[in-house]
Amino acid sequence: MYIAMNRFTVSHENAQAFEKLWLGRDSHLKDMDGFVEFQMLKGPENEDGTRLYASHTVWASEDAFRAWTRSDAFRAAHKNAGNTAKLHQGAPTFEGFSVIQDITAN
Repeated sequence: MYIAMNRFTVSHENAQAFEKLWLGRDSHLKDMDGFVEFQMLKGPENEDGTRLYASHTVWASEDAFRAWTRSDAFRAAHKNAGNTAKLHQGAPTFEGFSVIQDITAN
């Protein structure tokens, strides 16, 4: 299993627009081989008025994730990404993780 995350720092005044953008977008993920699940995470507001958001995607393997990043579906899902950069500070921070232990509830 492989987990791909992007972290975004969003100012208080852009938070509502940022959330609306994510909640309304067509991700194209469900059609991809190896896709398991996606969550958009919302962290607490910081003292400086920013909030950390993280997109959290679970894949069957790193190869499945890499295939997604090279697909037409990825390009379609990210076609307007440059237009939304003003909603968050700087570029998103990518983090990729190979799962070495997975414990689930019965």
